[in-house]
Amino acid sequence: MITVLNVHERELPAAPAAVGTLIDSLGTGNDRLWPPGWPPVRFDGPLAVGASGGHGSVRYEVSHYVPGEWVRFRFTGPRGFRGFHEFSVQRLGEERTVLRNTLVLRPRGVRWFGWLLFFRPLYDAAFRQSLDCAERALTGKVARPTDWGWYVRLLRAATARVAPESAE
Repeated sequence: MITVLNVHERELPAAPAAVGTLIDSLGTGNDRLWPPGWPPVRFDGPLAVGASGGHGSVRYEVSHYVPGEWVRFRFTGPRGFRGFHEFSVQRLGEERTVLRNTLVLRPRGVRWFGWLLFFRPLYDAAFRQSLDCAERALTGKVARPTDWGWYVRLLRAATARVAPESAE
């Protein structure tokens, strides 16, 4: 079985506590981390260990949570995807922090091709854009906004036609 390690991170000019509040806002009515235009993150209750939810067809359960510092989501769907993704805060100084998203995934069987051709490009685009949201929330602007590229735009258009509610 092949294991995928996928990491996105951004150094932000903010205190670790300020960056941590962005993680804590995930899935709430005031979510400042998840990018607009993607299926929203929703949970069956507040962000806490044991909460179930996801975004679009991606389902997960909160397996670990340290408020203001770290949250890990264990995948429960789509079928054939085993692993997790997480957001974490790494302090660099009083007003310098790294916000990191890490994914560790073991796609089983033909799901490997689904990861390569469909899920990975969308995952990369969504989580890079979430780092844009973090930068905008903390500084009021984004120095180098994420560009989706033609392939992600094609996948997004196809997804909107097949599952219109997922494109909201």
